[in-house]
Amino acid sequence: MSAQSIYDQAPIGALIRYSDGTPRPPQRFKNKLAAWESNNNVGRLVRKAESHTIGNHTTPASFTLHQGDFGSAGVVVLKVFKTFSVGSPLAFTIVERPAPGMVRVLDRTGGRAELLHLAADRAAAQAWLASHRYSDAVLDEVIDDDTAAGSGEGRAA
Repeated sequence: MSAQSIYDQAPIGALIRYSDGTPRPPQRFKNKLAAWESNNNVGRLVRKAESHTIGNHTTPASFTLHQGDFGSAGVVVLKVFKTFSVGSPLAFTIVERPAPGMVRVLDRTGGRAELLHLAADRAAAQAWLASHRYSDAVLDEVIDDDTAAGSGEGRAA
């Protein structure tokens, strides 16, 4: 799939794999492997942003993937995100869509919402929200339409 297809079809919370099509280098080549992993990885779709213009500069529509958290003893010190323009030349694949009944915890309502957490059910989402203080957080239950066709959830209108 193209980056535009992911933007149009993938629901917020989907697991997305991206690749430049090159073969993975052997493990012993640390620098080559690190460079390869920057264009060949997987992440959870957490945000979609529409195209916007500021002055003479137009920024194309984009989407952001959460690639992981780093820390120790349950304390996250670094969150890794990667943002792709809809014009990205990489190949994308939807690995997993959120299942019906799962609940997205979003940082706000509307098109600029960002996924904070994807919970198995409403009780788990409320428990997560109770332990992570977000004042404007919203719970959004995944329905069959999200998984079947990619609802475009999270896109600004």
